[in-house]
Amino acid sequence: MFLVCDHPLLAARIFETHLEGELASLETPEWLAMLLRPDAKTELARSEELRVAVREVLRHGGYKPTGRGKPSSEYLLRAAQEGGLSSINALVDACNVTSLHSGFPISVVDLDLARAPLSIAVAATGASYVFNTSGQTIDLAGLLCVFDADGPCANAVKDAQRTKTHPGTKRTLSVIWGHRDFRAALEAAKTSYWRTLERLGACVQPVATSS
Repeated sequence: MFLVCDHPLLAARIFETHLEGELASLETPEWLAMLLRPDAKTELARSEELRVAVREVLRHGGYKPTGRGKPSSEYLLRAAQEGGLSSINALVDACNVTSLHSGFPISVVDLDLARAPLSIAVAATGASYVFNTSGQTIDLAGLLCVFDADGPCANAVKDAQRTKTHPGTKRTLSVIWGHRDFRAALEAAKTSYWRTLERLGACVQPVATSS
């Protein structure tokens, strides 16, 4: 059971993805790589209203989602428009395609690197974690995060380095961070994401939540 804190604005879609083998053996197909372009045709549609709403969700706990701390979906769009998005691996590419075209930030956690129990809650003052291989950290105070037994490990801005996918990844947890007023768009993003993962040959399973 995945515990989600009581939050007046948050609507999240949470599910697991299981691969038949290790991630290193799953190449990104051309059709998926093509969808990393901002002008690619998909059934999803981002909007300015959604962008503002996502920031509102993150701002509720006291976090300031601006500048380098903006939602990852905004970073993806800007990067795609300015120079294009590079393929990372099939699972991350599927996440980035969905986030880019829907406007929802998405977290991906390697479930064999995270330790149960898992939950979503607002990070306390002083909380932080390393988010890249260079050792850079993000201040998490007031930000909604995924927590495992060792602390926060993912959020709508930057995921923790310690639980990111790697060549040996076999199963992941995905969290689509949404706003309660955009449930239809959120469900469409989840459906599109699932279909992409299943097209890659992965098995997708819903995660039961409680509050």
